[in-house]
Amino acid sequence: MNIPILLILFRLVLAPIILLLAYFIGENAKLAIIILMYLGLISDILDGIIARKNNASSAKLRRMDSQTDMIFWFSLGISTWILYPKLISDNSTVIWTILIMEVACYVISLLKFKRESAHHNFLSKFWGITLLVAFTSLIGFNYAGIPFELAIFFGILSHIDRILITLILREWTHDIPSTYHAILIRKGIKFKKNIYFNG
Repeated sequence: MNIPILLILFRLVLAPIILLLAYFIGENAKLAIIILMYLGLISDILDGIIARKNNASSAKLRRMDSQTDMIFWFSLGISTWILYPKLISDNSTVIWTILIMEVACYVISLLKFKRESAHHNFLSKFWGITLLVAFTSLIGFNYAGIPFELAIFFGILSHIDRILITLILREWTHDIPSTYHAILIRKGIKFKKNIYFNG
């Protein structure tokens, strides 16, 4: 039994469930959506840790994990729009900025390496934490404020980091903690990856 793949598939299945709850049940499903979001984040943390401890962290697995993450968080964004369309429209400029940067990350990687990126960098981890807090505030309390602003801030930083990593690398690889580590790889300098931050 491949536990990391099962955890990734679990998170993938959560995405349509979250969307269906938001669309058909609406605000009465807020608590259920938030609980599923936290379960999804826990599965995201565990799949990488377990894969690394079992030496099963393949490129295919990491790519699958990255695509699932994107689908999972996107479903939460769409669900927030379904529940509170005005909240999203009021912040549409910064949201579109993040979406455009996300597309840019994929396009640059596809043009350079013929495959999407799967960096799992430090800043993306911090962005995931701020997204969790922001969506808890947005979905649970119909409030953006500081949690949302922090998520946007770290979202922009993490995307800049991802783009720089892609531009610096000579060959495609996965689990690159930061731009600095991409420079080390380019120079042929080895470093130890942390199983807890590159999960």
